[in-house]
Amino acid sequence: MPERLNPGVFKVPIDKIRNGYYSDKYFTRYVEVLKKSNKKSEVLYQFFPRSKAIVVGLDEALAILKFGTGYYRDEEKVSEITNELKEVEKKLSNAAWKMDRKLLSILSEKKWDLKLRLNDYWEDKWNEIEVKALYDGDTAGNMEPVMTIEGDPRYFGYLETVLLGVIARASSTATAVKKVVNAARGKPVLFFSARFDHFWTQATDGYAALKTGAFGVSTDANAGYWGVESMGTIPHALIAAYSGDTGEASIAFDKYIEDSVNRIALVDWNNDVVNTTIEVVKKQYYYIFNKEFIPGKTDPSPIIGEGKDKLWGVRFDTSGTQRDNSVIPKDESSLGVCPELVWTARKKFDNLGLEKLKIVVSGGFDENKINLFEKLGVPVDTYGVGSSLLKYKIDFTADVVELNGIPCAKVGRGKKDTSRLSKIDKEYW
Repeated sequence: MPERLNPGVFKVPIDKIRNGYYSDKYFTRYVEVLKKSNKKSEVLYQFFPRSKAIVVGLDEALAILKFGTGYYRDEEKVSEITNELKEVEKKLSNAAWKMDRKLLSILSEKKWDLKLRLNDYWEDKWNEIEVKALYDGDTAGNMEPVMTIEGDPRYFGYLETVLLGVIARASSTATAVKKVVNAARGKPVLFFSARFDHFWTQATDGYAALKTGAFGVSTDANAGYWGVESMGTIPHALIAAYSGDTGEASIAFDKYIEDSVNRIALVDWNNDVVNTTIEVVKKQYYYIFNKEFIPGKTDPSPIIGEGKDKLWGVRFDTSGTQRDNSVIPKDESSLGVCPELVWTARKKFDNLGLEKLKIVVSGGFDENKINLFEKLGVPVDTYGVGSSLLKYKIDFTADVVELNGIPCAKVGRGKKDTSRLSKIDKEYW
């Protein structure tokens, strides 16, 4: 049986969720009307994708439901405390900016005092609703329910925006990652998308990527929910700091980065990945053995492999507007990291005894490009994929389909089969 993540893993801003800060106004007003009119009812909500999807984000949605199902007593008092909390948080941000330790301590204590006071007014109704859901990583068809909530909408109706958002975001990323993982046919895929979106999304995106088969992620936040270490190669910026000398940058990386990290040199600085790789090998060999490396004569195997003092692989990240020096110009297919470039490099490396040196490719890779490389048998060892993984979007929708046990749904949105869903164990949650 699959396991769900503990709700405490997620960084749920509880008081802001409960105050409807992230909810569409029409949902908060919907609940306001129900509460003020004392309109008690039992509804069945269905949450579903608008196309086939790998569903992730359900555990985070469940955590939001756990912390956000209920209501505040004495809304006037709660509003007063909330406004005071907003002011304290503004002052706290300013104090953090100034690194004012004394003020930070005072304001932090006040902030948490206000949060706990808000919690004292909270009426928890989590145990009064029934929730069923698929598991993160499951596949769902178009319009197939992935989660249902049954209960009084006065307690949870305002959460619809937030629940749909976390499921849609994570599922879109997961589905996109699954496509490239499948295209890679078992070769590792590195999730390099953090730089293409706001940092607040990194934990969700990284979890979705790892859940659907990504080999590694690039930031600690990406790895936050999963508990693995993030990965990273040498960036162009480090090479620039060493005046464009990739070999010197690689040696500096080897000297100062922890021993367990595999060394992967970025070798496209001069659009000459073959010769740059040879120069890196030469400098690494001399750095380790204080002896000259002679291509074709010296055995490079002592410096190829995992960990410190070795070169695990090289990464090709040639711009899609540039042609590597080793590629014969033809047309646009000669630009960027193209099949010919990898074939040429692999053949040269093997001739020099570098058969175990891995080739990592990145820059413009998506499902279609990876499929092409694999169909052609291009000797890539690992794919690094970035912005394309955040462009694929899947919409999710939620509908009421029953009212007090009687069918009640918008035309075309009736109750669907929910036999695949598992009831949430409240004792665990």
